Amino acid sequence: MPVVVVTDSSASLPADLIADLGILAVPLHVLVDDHELREGVDDCAIDYSSATVTTSAASPGELREAYERAWMLSEGDGVVAVHISRQLSSTWEAGRQAVQDMDAADRVRLVDSLSAGLGTGLPTLAAARRARSGATLDMVYDTAVAAAARGRAFIMVNRTEQLRRGGRLSTAAAFFGTELVTKPLLQIVDGRLELREKARTRSKAYAKLVAAVVDAAGEDGAAIAVQHLGAADAAATLTGQLTELVPDIRELVTAEFGPTLGVHLGSGAVGVVVVPGGCG
Repeated sequence: MPVVVVTDSSASLPADLIADLGILAVPLHVLVDDHELREGVDDCAIDYSSATVTTSAASPGELREAYERAWMLSEGDGVVAVHISRQLSSTWEAGRQAVQDMDAADRVRLVDSLSAGLGTGLPTLAAARRARSGATLDMVYDTAVAAAARGRAFIMVNRTEQLRRGGRLSTAAAFFGTELVTKPLLQIVDGRLELREKARTRSKAYAKLVAAVVDAAGEDGAAIAVQHLGAADAAATLTGQLTELVPDIRELVTAEFGPTLGVHLGSGAVGVVVVPGGCG
């Protein structure tokens, strides 16, 4: 059997891709008042503006259960688990603890995607497709690591209050100034969420986002993913523009941000992930 690829629900991968490639997605958690909801499993009706809504990583026990299931499905060929950046979530560390307790620890490889959302999803897809081709455990692992290393993620949010409250924004936040007159464009660098630029209006921030994506994509083809939270029209417009401006888009994936990211980004967020050269 092929190597089996595992990820977590923050990867935001469409259900049809997960099913088609046999990917196992471990739910992360959203805490609403006294209720703990599993992303992608339980119905999550969330007020994204509420200060009482928080998130939590998968536990080592949950991840171990998923890794052991993947190990059995692989019939010994091995498991590659691609997770959200360890700088943004404790999920990767929980995975490391889970692997230590497994008998097949040497056949389970963890990958820090250095990103979030479809920045985790695209390396996961690359690994799963390589696994389907019959590649070895080392080859599948190397494919995921390479795609993660090449990926660039850009995010435009309406306000940074939720990111600051959740501790997901780096010290660059100190330079934002008055948010009433600035709109931030963020990027993920080495797994950390940082300020890239700020603009005086959302339209100018949007233009900076498009320019950043086009520059990152280069001229030799790229995989691109567009995400949003409650901004379907903006995401559709952005997708259309990038289709015209980026030469040789080898793959285009669109999805909404899931609740575990939405809680921190807030409504109206739009993000783009670029993997120059594609994910193959």
